[in-house]
Amino acid sequence: MACWEPDAPFSHPFDYRLVQNTFVSMFSSPAVLREATDWLAEHGYHVVTLNAATWAGTDDMHRKLAAALDFPSYYGRNLNAFSDCLSDVATGDYGLPPGATGLVLVLLGIEVFAASHRGTAQALLNAFAVQARNAALIGSRMMCLVQSNNPKLRFEPVGATQVWWNDAEMFGANRRP
Repeated sequence: MACWEPDAPFSHPFDYRLVQNTFVSMFSSPAVLREATDWLAEHGYHVVTLNAATWAGTDDMHRKLAAALDFPSYYGRNLNAFSDCLSDVATGDYGLPPGATGLVLVLLGIEVFAASHRGTAQALLNAFAVQARNAALIGSRMMCLVQSNNPKLRFEPVGATQVWWNDAEMFGANRRP
């Protein structure tokens, strides 16, 4: 089963555009991000927001991700376990309320965490992108919206695709906190 119908660019223009090129989209403006998450929530998405700027380290990151995504107690608190648990979220084992359109993981202030844990931040986004692509193959929707107060922040490609800025902030002049 496909995630979106053939007329998705017209019937679901916003969510479809967010994942058309990548499952991880960057945002700078909190207002633009709020518009996005409001639209997604109104359309049945389960929006999970975490403030990555407050993560004290990788252990704290894993604790907060596990709690927010309702991971099981046996979660291994490492990036391989994160990837494995996300695949279970995609199949509906946990992490999503019944009937949800899909999962939206929102990470605020990622530049703070990335400043001291760049490799982990990159790997986290990569694991999410890979599992979101795998989810799409079985008809599940998952996307990650990453907010940065640094409009020049860049990540290497994730899930073998580039991390793109959202449509409203594609051009640098439109990015502001």
